[in-house]
Amino acid sequence: MGHLHNRYGTDGTFPCFCPQTDGDTRVRVRERVRAPMIDAMAPEKQPTTLHLAQQPEADELLSRSPLAALVGMLLDQQIPMEWAFAGPYTIATRMGADDLDAATIAAYDPEAFAELLKEKPAVHRYPGSMAQRVQQLCRFLVEEYGGDPEAVWRDAATGAELLTRLKALPGFGDQKARIFLALLGKQLGVRPPGWAEAAGPYGESDCHRSVADITGPETLAKVRAYKQEMKAKAKAKTKGA
Repeated sequence: MGHLHNRYGTDGTFPCFCPQTDGDTRVRVRERVRAPMIDAMAPEKQPTTLHLAQQPEADELLSRSPLAALVGMLLDQQIPMEWAFAGPYTIATRMGADDLDAATIAAYDPEAFAELLKEKPAVHRYPGSMAQRVQQLCRFLVEEYGGDPEAVWRDAATGAELLTRLKALPGFGDQKARIFLALLGKQLGVRPPGWAEAAGPYGESDCHRSVADITGPETLAKVRAYKQEMKAKAKAKTKGA
């Protein structure tokens, strides 16, 4: 798979991750993903580099690679957020690549792939089970989208349609799908009509509920505080039941 660059249309083309190619091919790519609802989907601001792993190299990969972003979101459970989103970079490095490729991971020997994630420092608290989930996700992307993870959202006509597609991904439940939808809309310029509504509370502006709202150490601390507050309330509610 070619080196990916994160490109956002400023001339009426749909925001997308496109392969680095010659000028003529790049124009054809941008025209091919043009969408009729583009006026409603135009980015409100220039996209910024993601700061989810709080590591420059890992965040750079997340910012330019659709699959890295999806895998990071998949890994984001039962471990600190930074650990989860550093995972894609760790996996790519151990595979000797500068990006993740769905077809390569899908075809990887399961035991060998699990060992990649188990190698110290481990990619996750439960590297074996998460290795299986990552491969399941990649196999689904190969079978349903030809191995192109960006195709999940490239031509989604509405936020509701995009949410349905995200929820169909292995390992993406309703909450994870809505958070990733919010991340796409808030930070990656993917904004089909109704995206914020489809993301639910995670699509609200000026909040600090999820990874979609993390832009640096300060907002990371606010999101972590919010999560701790929610856990405390849930625990208190359980005790009072």
